[in-house]
Amino acid sequence: MVTSAVLALAGCASTSAPTSTDHSSRYTITQDRAPSGNFDASGLSDAVPVYQAPVNAGNKSPYTVWGKRYTVMDSNDGYVARGTASWYGEKFHGHKTSNGETFDMYQMSAAHKSLRIPGYARVTNLANGRSVIVRVNDRGPFHGDRLIDLSYAAAKKLGYQSHGTAQVEVAAITVKPDGSMFIAGQPFVSEGQSVVRSTVPAEESTVGIDESLGDGGLFVQLGSFSSRDPAEKLQVRAESVLGDPVRVRAVDTDSGRFHRVQVGPFQDEGSARKTQSLLEARGFSQSIVLTDSH
Repeated sequence: MVTSAVLALAGCASTSAPTSTDHSSRYTITQDRAPSGNFDASGLSDAVPVYQAPVNAGNKSPYTVWGKRYTVMDSNDGYVARGTASWYGEKFHGHKTSNGETFDMYQMSAAHKSLRIPGYARVTNLANGRSVIVRVNDRGPFHGDRLIDLSYAAAKKLGYQSHGTAQVEVAAITVKPDGSMFIAGQPFVSEGQSVVRSTVPAEESTVGIDESLGDGGLFVQLGSFSSRDPAEKLQVRAESVLGDPVRVRAVDTDSGRFHRVQVGPFQDEGSARKTQSLLEARGFSQSIVLTDSH
C-alpha cells in the first residue's frame, strides 16, 4: 500500500515519470515551467539555518518511488556530494512538500532524495562559483542520476535556470542545539554570529599562499570545495573586485580534502567585516569570517 506521504515524495519529479503513468492529477499544470515575467532573484536572501529537533515527517526510510527504493540518512553531518542539479517551479508552487510545508518557488528551498528533512545545504554552481543556502524540505529529484532539485529562485541565483541543469556541489549545513553550525567538516559562521576559531593541523598542505602574509589571522572565506578547479574560479572572480590577497588553501578534514577560498589576513575583525560587506555587495553572498593559519 502506497501511503499519501510517499505519493508526495514524487511531487517535484512528476514531469520525469514514465509517459505511461499520469502523476499530475493533483496539479493544475501538466508540465513544469518558470514563472511569467522577469523575476529578479538578486535581492533574495538565503535560507537561514536554525536548529530543529529531528522529526518523522518526510523521513520514512526506506521508501519507494516508481519501483525504486531509496534510503534516508541517519544524519546530515559531513555530507558533501557533487552531481547534477535541476529545478522545479510553477507546477508545484503552492503544493505541499514531502514534510508538509508549502512549496514556494520564490524562496530558497530544495528537494533531495536522502538528506534528512527539514535541513539546510550550501549549493555551489561549479561552472561559475556562485553559492546559495537552501532549506531542504522535499524529496526528489527522481529522474536519472540528478542529485538535487532547487526552487526556481535558487536556480536563478546560481545562474542556470535557463539551462535546466548544472553541475553543483552540495554541502549539508548542520545546526547543533546550542546554535553552532557546521558545513563540510568545518565550523560555519552566519552573519551576526561570533568569529569561528578553528584549529588547522600543521601538516596540511596549502596552495597559492604568499608567505609574507604571516602565520595566522582573520580571513573572509568565500567558499570551500572538494575539488580545486571551482575554488580557483572563485579566486579569480574575487581578485577581479578586490585589492586584498586571495588564496586557495587545501585543508584535510575528517570528511576529506577541501579547498578554501579566503581573503586576508586581516588584523582585526572590523576590517574583515568591512571586506565581507564589500564582497556581499559584489555578489559574494556566502562568505564567513574565521581565524585560520598558514
